[in-house]
Amino acid sequence: MESQNLTSVPEFLLLGLSEEPALQPVLFGLFLSMYLITVAGNLLIVLTVSSDKRLHTPMYFFLSNLSLVDIGFISTTVPKMLVNIQTQNKSITYVGCLTQVSFLYLLGCWDSLLLTVMAYDRFVAICSPLHYAVVMNAHRCGFLVLVSFFISLLDSQLECLLVSQVTFCTTVEIPHFFCDPTQIVKFGCSATTISTILLNCVVAIIGGVPVSGILFSYTRIISAILRVSSSSGKYKAFSTCGSHLVIVCLFYGTGFGVYLTSAISSSARKVAVASVMYTMVTPMLNPFIYSLRNGDIKSALQRLLSRTI
Repeated sequence: MESQNLTSVPEFLLLGLSEEPALQPVLFGLFLSMYLITVAGNLLIVLTVSSDKRLHTPMYFFLSNLSLVDIGFISTTVPKMLVNIQTQNKSITYVGCLTQVSFLYLLGCWDSLLLTVMAYDRFVAICSPLHYAVVMNAHRCGFLVLVSFFISLLDSQLECLLVSQVTFCTTVEIPHFFCDPTQIVKFGCSATTISTILLNCVVAIIGGVPVSGILFSYTRIISAILRVSSSSGKYKAFSTCGSHLVIVCLFYGTGFGVYLTSAISSSARKVAVASVMYTMVTPMLNPFIYSLRNGDIKSALQRLLSRTI
């Protein structure tokens, strides 16, 4: 069969997590609930931080940005999956697939870089407390968020460019609930080895650099905390990092779990199920982790709710 360029393929088929008809209502109800909880929880964090002047600090500025990115991240994949389940139509257009890839990597990379910036913020707060107000001023905080965005934008455009170079010979049936570039390139009838290697290199760089920055920050943070003489001082210093550290472990732990699943298992459907963890579960749990483990957030949330009731 004559090879077609990707742009000439009218649509792809997203096979989702299961093709069993009896499971479709269950999956629809489950993922709709997770989506609504995620959006409501993260919006509540944003409203709480913006409405309370006591939370107008760099740490909570980055947290509110992280919550907005999490809303966008889950909105990139779940609504389309819900529509496909409800309409029993698994198709997604070429433009829609590339758009999903672009936003998925833009927001996923931005999420990762914001976690790195938050680790840097905690590093400055604990290791250089006297210089914290000067180093983490409003202009620098805004600059760090913008730089994170532009790096993420560059990453997403590189991913789209690599995917757009692949050619196909037949209709593409993706055993996933979103357009995953690593899955798409497997169905190319042209040589995809270079595209696969480049995709893995980009992901490794974009994932490895933030992880290295976070590990460096927390190495210095732990070293500084251990030098504190009083146990109460150690607890207070570490408590300011607790919520962020839990989110970092959850985000990168689930991402690493998906990578291991794809490397060990030959079943693409198992990889898709594992992907639910970092695309849906992690954004859903982030607001709860910060609201339950952070006294300032809990107090501000109570004040916000008391004003609205």
